[in-house]
Amino acid sequence: MVTHMKTTIEIADNIFYRAKETSQETGITLKELVSEGLVYVLEKRKNLVNPQIKPITFKGTGLSPEFSEAPWTVFREALYEGRGS
Repeated sequence: MVTHMKTTIEIADNIFYRAKETSQETGITLKELVSEGLVYVLEKRKNLVNPQIKPITFKGTGLSPEFSEAPWTVFREALYEGRGS
């Protein structure tokens, strides 16, 4: 079952006029244009928010002994060793 909700939104005047002009040129209602635009943006953002990232793994036996129980500060110092401050 499809339901609809009536709502009020505020958009900039220039966007409204462009949308109204586009809806008239294409013969679709402003409501249809706004719905189509929202679906497009939501799908686009969904793909950006949940990108498929392949994990990078390395063969080995884990951390070196000097890092196995070390706090983050030890890692940071090792990362920046010889690179200035």
